[in-house]
Amino acid sequence: MFRIQSLAARSLIAGAFDQYTPLTLTSLPSLNGVRHKSQDPSIERYGQMRFSTAEPKVAAGSLHEKMREKILSMETLNPHVRAVEYAVRGPIVIKAGEIERCLEEGGTKPFSEVIKANIGDAHAMGQQPITFLRQVVALCTFPELMDSPSFPEDAKWRARRILQGCGGHSLGSYSASQGIEQIRKDIAAYIEQRDDGVPSDWDNIFLTTGASDGIMNILRLLVSGNGSSRAGVMIPIPQYPLYSAAISEMDAVQVNYYLDEDNCWALDINELHRAYQAAKKHCQPRVICIINPGNPTGQVQSKKCIEEVLHFAYEENLFVMSDEVYQDNVYASDCQFHSFKKVLYEMGPEYFNSVELVSFHSTSKGYTGECGFRGGYMEVINMDPEVKAQLVKLLSVRLCPPLAGQVAMDVIVNPPQPDEPSFKQFHQEKTAVLGALAEKAKLTEKILNAVPGIKCNPVQGAMYAFPRIFIPPKAVEEAKALGMQPDMFYCLRLLEETGICVVPGSGFGQKDGTYHFRMTILPSTEKLKVLLGKVHDFQIKFLKEFSALEQLQR
Repeated sequence: MFRIQSLAARSLIAGAFDQYTPLTLTSLPSLNGVRHKSQDPSIERYGQMRFSTAEPKVAAGSLHEKMREKILSMETLNPHVRAVEYAVRGPIVIKAGEIERCLEEGGTKPFSEVIKANIGDAHAMGQQPITFLRQVVALCTFPELMDSPSFPEDAKWRARRILQGCGGHSLGSYSASQGIEQIRKDIAAYIEQRDDGVPSDWDNIFLTTGASDGIMNILRLLVSGNGSSRAGVMIPIPQYPLYSAAISEMDAVQVNYYLDEDNCWALDINELHRAYQAAKKHCQPRVICIINPGNPTGQVQSKKCIEEVLHFAYEENLFVMSDEVYQDNVYASDCQFHSFKKVLYEMGPEYFNSVELVSFHSTSKGYTGECGFRGGYMEVINMDPEVKAQLVKLLSVRLCPPLAGQVAMDVIVNPPQPDEPSFKQFHQEKTAVLGALAEKAKLTEKILNAVPGIKCNPVQGAMYAFPRIFIPPKAVEEAKALGMQPDMFYCLRLLEETGICVVPGSGFGQKDGTYHFRMTILPSTEKLKVLLGKVHDFQIKFLKEFSALEQLQR
């Protein structure tokens, strides 16, 4: 009976008895827990009803009661979260999803499908998985397949080796926060081979949940200070929006350095000095971020350029973050990928033993395109041992990266060798993917440059084109009247009239007065031709609508 007393008291506090007989002193239980005969049994019935189920119940006639205010509202939301923007999945993509649903429900549009060229999601664009990678992951996930003759022995050998490093020999276990030891050793061996013998210590390798996870965690270590001593983060413009989003979330200071569009998006050392000196007036620049090959710009940095960046970082005592997730995606015959670590080593001990560098890689790009596995790694160079211990502590909070992603990363750094049974098929699949991307890079540049009012630099690497578009003054005025950026207006019109989904350049950053969009080159060749043809026709129509076509043709 003490339970009934407690329930009645709780109900009184909640003010939920308006529709029941009012309680009186004589209707309450006595102090010794014995109920008076005159007590209204509705109390017990209501209490049992109210607390016997978790389903919310709205009592009739309770609309006059004051609505409880939300604890979490836009007014109380963390302002740094509110400041985060991520254009790759922003308003244009949301609108594209709405149009897709409309088409699925039988709605009519001047096109039959939405072609999403907004994101570098290879498999969503139709790219087929690399067979060997999926075989090893499958074997690790379901070891009973080891007995199947359908799987090659080199895949089984790798799977057994990885599972030996897993708790309980199961991919369902946690790994160490830094990742599975054997995979870290494989990554170190891969880096040494890639960099022609430059030593790599597996203890400096950290598996990550995609490259983004590693980038975020390193920035968390670097961001500190207040006011003019607040950490400044130097990022390229145009940039991948992960960087600006992370800077906003951490309340750091974004320091923009502009890539040279007229020189194929090259990095100009004089621009680095300008940006650094300007930033020192209101923050403390502590880190410089490089994306090579570039996203969204597709340029591949020369060795000389990398040397200049590293010398600049050495002179100004800056931490270097090198985003190298597209290192396998180099298409231009006169370009070559150079890792920042290798160039740093070749600059001599004075540089190699002092410049603090973290480089990142991922399963999501390259020739595998395994975005969904969320696999990646980072290698740290010259990090203070005590800080490194703090990094391990920070990573331990999220326990470990997904083990399936770690396995996928291992296959990328430890692929079939020429004397193994899977090598021929693996090599054919890898070559086909990268060859097709190279052809589509040239095709995209060629077709876009034939469109009036569009100029596209060579797509030397990565997975995107970032063409500059001429937007007529009248269209700029109309966009501003609608309260949106001119390139957002352009891309929204492109989507609504053609079904082509690309990302406005303003989401990546661009020089004032210039307009761009980013599109991926991942669709199949046939679909890419359709996409580019629609862009051509739309651009002509757009220029005519705003009386600018004749002006460009003069």
